[in-house]
Amino acid sequence: MRSLQQVQHWPVENAAAAVVTAGGVSSIGDAERVFRLASVTKPLVAYATLVALEEGAVELDQPAGPPGSTVRHLLAHTSGVAFDTAEVLAAPGARRIYSSAGFELLADFLTAQTGIEFPRYLREAVFEPLGMRTAVLDGSAGHACSASLADLTLFATELLTPQLISRQTLDDATSVQFPDRNGVLPGYGSQRPNDWGLGFEIRDGKTPHWTGTANSGRTYGHFGQSGTFLWVDPEIGVATIALSDRNFGDWARTAWPKFSDSVIAETHNTQ
Repeated sequence: MRSLQQVQHWPVENAAAAVVTAGGVSSIGDAERVFRLASVTKPLVAYATLVALEEGAVELDQPAGPPGSTVRHLLAHTSGVAFDTAEVLAAPGARRIYSSAGFELLADFLTAQTGIEFPRYLREAVFEPLGMRTAVLDGSAGHACSASLADLTLFATELLTPQLISRQTLDDATSVQFPDRNGVLPGYGSQRPNDWGLGFEIRDGKTPHWTGTANSGRTYGHFGQSGTFLWVDPEIGVATIALSDRNFGDWARTAWPKFSDSVIAETHNTQ
């Protein structure tokens, strides 16, 4: 794909990217190099939670986190917990407060419910079944996964055609939870509303945004402060992953939407 050539011109030392469609995978860069995913960790953790849900180990509306909060609140960033501490800043459901600490509470809850330490549960529930050989969680469930492009391509393929969970469960997870909640999208400021699903950010009408202007409102995914992103646009059946070793900043705000728009234009012309 010609659009992938843009990645070679990004102001980063190392980068790798892939586009996944029903027709296969196109990629650029070292697919086996392991990158820090930062907050792209969260969709992986969310997916393990969805596996636990279908296994009957947890329920979405089961109490978890601060008083009044549930598994659903933690996944949807509406538990009221602060970004990086367990301090409660709002009543559950009242506001969209993006929280890595909330995902740490979620991982602790899953450990208590399953009797399996969460990094192992994530590995056995998601990484191993998908063949993600390099993926590992080594620290916070909010931001401490590392993986290769090859691994994230396997996960993106799963998101396009789920095998580990039902299509209905995935559709629910990528639909807006707690609609009309305002909040701050890291790197992009206040969003009204700031829509999220269960561990996945939903694009809707947000602007500016890290995806492209051509992405549909149903696009979901996540980006990481380490210079990484993954999005899936179910309207067109395309997923795109980019991994780099330069932290998110102005360069990414410029490069990522342009790249995403090019991917969409090119895949539309070939579908």
